[in-house]
Amino acid sequence: MGFYKAYSCLLLYSLLGVCTLRHCCGFGLEDDQPATLLIDASPQSAKKIPDTLFGIFFEEINHAGAGGLWAELVSNRGFEAGGPNTPSNIDPWSIIGNESSVIVSTDRSSCFELNKVALKMEVVCDNEGPNACPPDGVGIYNPGFWGMNIQEGKTYKVILYIRSLGPVNISVSLTSSDGLQTLASSRIQATYFEVSNWKRIELILVSKATNKDSRIQLTSNAKGIIWFDQVSVMPLDTYKGHGFRQDLFEMLADLKPRFLRFPGGSYVEGSWLSNAFRWKPTIGPWEERSGHFNDVWNYWTDDGLGYFEFLQLAEDLGATPVWVFNSGISHNDEIDTLDISSFVKDLLDSIEFARGSSSSTWGSVRAAMGHPKPFDLKYVAIGNQDCSKKNYIGNYNKFYSALKTAYPDINVITNCDASSGRLDHPADLYDLHVYTSANGMISMAHHFDHTPRVGPKAFVSEYAVTGRDAGRGSLLAALAQAAFLIGLEVNSDVVEMASNAPLLVNDNDWRFTPDAIVFNSWQLYGTPTYWMQQFFTESSGAVIFPIKMVSNPSNSLVASAIKWRCSEDEIYFRVKVVNVLAKTVSVKISVTGLDASVNPLMSFKTVLTSINPMDENSFGEPEKVTAKEMSFPSASTEMNALLPAHSLTSFDLFLAPLTSAS
Repeated sequence: MGFYKAYSCLLLYSLLGVCTLRHCCGFGLEDDQPATLLIDASPQSAKKIPDTLFGIFFEEINHAGAGGLWAELVSNRGFEAGGPNTPSNIDPWSIIGNESSVIVSTDRSSCFELNKVALKMEVVCDNEGPNACPPDGVGIYNPGFWGMNIQEGKTYKVILYIRSLGPVNISVSLTSSDGLQTLASSRIQATYFEVSNWKRIELILVSKATNKDSRIQLTSNAKGIIWFDQVSVMPLDTYKGHGFRQDLFEMLADLKPRFLRFPGGSYVEGSWLSNAFRWKPTIGPWEERSGHFNDVWNYWTDDGLGYFEFLQLAEDLGATPVWVFNSGISHNDEIDTLDISSFVKDLLDSIEFARGSSSSTWGSVRAAMGHPKPFDLKYVAIGNQDCSKKNYIGNYNKFYSALKTAYPDINVITNCDASSGRLDHPADLYDLHVYTSANGMISMAHHFDHTPRVGPKAFVSEYAVTGRDAGRGSLLAALAQAAFLIGLEVNSDVVEMASNAPLLVNDNDWRFTPDAIVFNSWQLYGTPTYWMQQFFTESSGAVIFPIKMVSNPSNSLVASAIKWRCSEDEIYFRVKVVNVLAKTVSVKISVTGLDASVNPLMSFKTVLTSINPMDENSFGEPEKVTAKEMSFPSASTEMNALLPAHSLTSFDLFLAPLTSAS
């Protein structure tokens, strides 16, 4: 063994704490006998896994929505990010020209009551004479979220509101970051009478070239004063026209999530209640939404991705929505239980918006937004990580009572952990967050082995390996999490839901690591954690069978066996095995009691592994650690296989009904 391999092994097992270098890395190895997995696949041993077991958790963190899944290309489109007081910061908007040719400021003259700040642009130069403007004019530009990805042949809808003290002649262009390359352009020409009051302008631009670092610019070479507000650039090819960035949506859909938890996380709470997510300002026309400062993760969001859009996202993904509602508690302040009634009413209003008939007060608002049919909302979480707060239990009980009275079918989720003791308040599920080392995550695979089998079910709404084990998304983290998820499968009689966190990160704004999907304006990749979750996409609603392990080397293997239906005529028996050893392990798999035969020609296996357990993916090597699928001609109910070092392997056996001998 060379130095590199020895160092790699020492690193892995110092992190995992599984066994010693001598036992795990080939020095005098004493456990070379094959491991044996004895699987009882008889119908009487089968247990149904909940239909909702594995889903996804979306939080507005790492610019996951603003500058990510939500396809709006303009950052700070309403000029509100600098706050309600003027003059204010208009970042990332910047000036084209200098103070001798153009003067930009903000005032509170907008036509929108909830976002009064508008941008005032005074063009000091003119179209001719000694103070003539530059040929291309002067004005303002917005680079979006670290550059707009403008693609040749794609169509973009530009919407903006303008007002002026005179006639206007404005060029609206998509250009390169330096303004030298024009990708698409249109001109707004209007008389004073047309723009003396605020006027909505809509333009369709088709790009004639591709530039991954583009911007929108608004320029003029005619002297005058113009106000701008609510400047939007949206590609027309969003998913179903619903505003979701197509490539990111497809990656979420490929996880086949059975639920979507939203909108957070700490984002729900806010550092202060004044900045917590509130649903009512996020519905209705996007121009009229106030937006708010995401003070937990320290950036502005215009709330284009609001409560309605989250419900729409869940529906588009075929996932059950899980609505996390503020419990009257932030990181730094709380509402007293005696004063919580307005929050309770606000929650009931939100349920009516989602589920009410189109003739109800809030259901009619939803219908006016283009969705007359109610959304299928049946899960509500009260707060996020708030159980230890002074007013949580009192507030929670008020929410619970009101919800069960108005909507008895709603599943109410508490923040208090019931995995090791009984709750002192009613709940349908309890929320558990697991952030730990790789070794800690592996040990958590057995956390629910001895949990009481009665009472509320567990919702592991946030789990992740963090710290040095995780890097920015290591194979080691993925394998430890896979072991944990197998433990959840085995204990799915007491665990109803689980989701990884965080889901998305813009590569320009790493607020939390690791994450499942990394992206920028024009490219993306899945981390090993993303590919690990692909191994569990068929688990929800499947049936699971007991496994007995014999000669499990150093207890280094974690395994489960499920049967799942791919289509009406295609049924598979899947065996998943995590091998945390730094060496290949021989395994014998014996399946008894199957009510079907195995067709090896239709069977396959999938492996997630790499040379080093700390290997990660990147934009340069997006598939360095990915799941590799291959044929498995030796598939049968009695088979031998090799498990690569530090790997997750899935054996999918295609089942055909047993036929009696003729």
